[in-house]
Amino acid sequence: QVQLVESGGGLVQTGGSLRLSCAASGRTSNYAMGWFRQAPGKEREFVALITAITWSGSSTDYTDSVKGRFTMSRDNAKNTVYLQMNSLKPEDTAVYYCAARRGGLWTNARQPDSYDYWGPGTQVTVSS
Repeated sequence: QVQLVESGGGLVQTGGSLRLSCAASGRTSNYAMGWFRQAPGKEREFVALITAITWSGSSTDYTDSVKGRFTMSRDNAKNTVYLQMNSLKPEDTAVYYCAARRGGLWTNARQPDSYDYWGPGTQVTVSS
C-alpha cells in the first residue's frame, strides 16, 4: 500500500516559482508518478508524469500548458517526487495532486483513472 502526501503549495505572484514535493510512505521506485491539478468547478487534469527508473533512466511528460515552465523529477532513495514550477501564471491556480501507478499503458498515463494512489492535494494559488 502506497500513501502519498503533497507539500510545498502556497501563494505566489505571477512569474514566481514553487517547488512541490510528494512523499510516499511506501516504495515507489517501480511506479510511474504523476502530478494532476484541479481548479474549482473544473475536472482534474494531467500536469506531468515521470516513469519508473530503469536501466535507461526515466522519462517525463508534460501537458502543453506547462512545458518549459515545470520540471518533474524523482528521488527514489527518498521515495519522493518533485514538481518545480517556474513562471507561474494565474491559470496554474489549482489543488495539485500527486498520484502513483504501477504498470499501465503509456497511452493512458495522462488519464487520472489510470492511477492507483492519490495524495490529498496541496493548494497552489497564483495571484495576478
